[in-house]
Amino acid sequence: MSAIITDPFKKQLTQTVFDESRLDSARYYIGIGKSEPYDSAETVPTPTDTPRTIRNIRAGLQSIKAATDLSYVIPRYNWSSGAFYNAYDDNLTAIPATNSYYVLTDENQVYICLQQGKNAAGVAVTSTVKPTGTTTKPFSTGDGYVWKFLYALSATRASNFLSANFVPVEKVLDSSELGRALNVTEQTQDAVQIAAVPGQVIGVAVTNGGTGYTSTPTVTIDGDGVRALATATVSGGAVVKIELDSSTDSAITMGQGYNFASVSITSGGGSNATARAILGPPDGIGADARDELKSTSLMFNTKPNGIEDSNFIVGQDFRQVVLIRNPIHSSDSAADGPPVTTSSGKVLNFLKLQATAAAGFLDATITGGTSGAKAFVDEVTEDKLYFHQSEETGFKPFQEGEAITGGGQSGTLIAAGVDADSDAFTRDDVDKTSGEILYIENRAPVTRAANQTEDIKVVITL
Repeated sequence: MSAIITDPFKKQLTQTVFDESRLDSARYYIGIGKSEPYDSAETVPTPTDTPRTIRNIRAGLQSIKAATDLSYVIPRYNWSSGAFYNAYDDNLTAIPATNSYYVLTDENQVYICLQQGKNAAGVAVTSTVKPTGTTTKPFSTGDGYVWKFLYALSATRASNFLSANFVPVEKVLDSSELGRALNVTEQTQDAVQIAAVPGQVIGVAVTNGGTGYTSTPTVTIDGDGVRALATATVSGGAVVKIELDSSTDSAITMGQGYNFASVSITSGGGSNATARAILGPPDGIGADARDELKSTSLMFNTKPNGIEDSNFIVGQDFRQVVLIRNPIHSSDSAADGPPVTTSSGKVLNFLKLQATAAAGFLDATITGGTSGAKAFVDEVTEDKLYFHQSEETGFKPFQEGEAITGGGQSGTLIAAGVDADSDAFTRDDVDKTSGEILYIENRAPVTRAANQTEDIKVVITL
């Protein structure tokens, strides 16, 4: 038995996550952690999807920040003069890794290619004329390509979601859904969405050129729609390309209302030429750019800046990035258990000393003199040692009042009464055992600084 999950179902699943975040029915946070090296060579391992892996990641988490910025994204393909671009085809199962059918220009405008430029012999030519403008109709360029403008990126969306590998894509909601007036960029895309024509034939693919043609044959497009017109080109006795006709207003004549369409090629003195119609999305090209651009990926973005209300560590490394859904406050926090709704939070536990902690404890493995407990110190602030434990250190609890040593330093934990239920160590704001970890990324170490902002982008693809 053979089966697949369709793009509409993938879109439905990603839309659920998108709506949860947009409507605030679920809270998504990006977390960072793992301050200790992977190994002596800092070899970055490929993460595995196992309960053990997730458990170990939780143990090393440092901080989380709300991923309030969210967008659908698509792979990035920049328009470049001299490159080939495919035409959109309803028979494509995925976005081509090369010669894609859409482009991002240097003006941060996205266009879809509806017809590849070809010479008189039907051989593909490179694109040499950059598509420009925001007309709602398809248009041709001097190199024979036919393009349609889909949308432009605002400066904000480019800053939040444009990366070397991805481009944001969205369907613009109307002002009543947004609760505000559309900005200029949104208005431009909204005009494209409104002008989209359902059921268009957006291209014709020659499947067999046939033989013996001495003149231009007649191309007829049949189906349940109207007004799609196309013309064939003959070279060497064969039909080498079929192009949709141009209408009097310079738009390409693609008809409308087609749910099904077939192509017949008659006359011209030859035989056996065949072709198939390429239909656009049911609602029309541009009605929802996510459909024709096959977006089944979501990008979460957050930008931790410095210490983030003392919830993020500076002068420390992190090697792991995770996406967490609905973390909750720790039982030791002021909020005591409800879901985290703040913009950021610290996840580490801490030990409180009787005196000011020595800076030398940072990055040291400390040991409790009585308990034998071990831990890795992530941050030192006044009389607190923020730490995490791992499989390497073990998870033995420290004891109140015991001496601790590490990194050539020594100190004494406070006596009983501070946190009797947890044996002298206290959990910080966020419960590291809470929330669903949806994404794991291992990376080379990143050292944070007080004047530094990380632009962390997490992409989930179905």
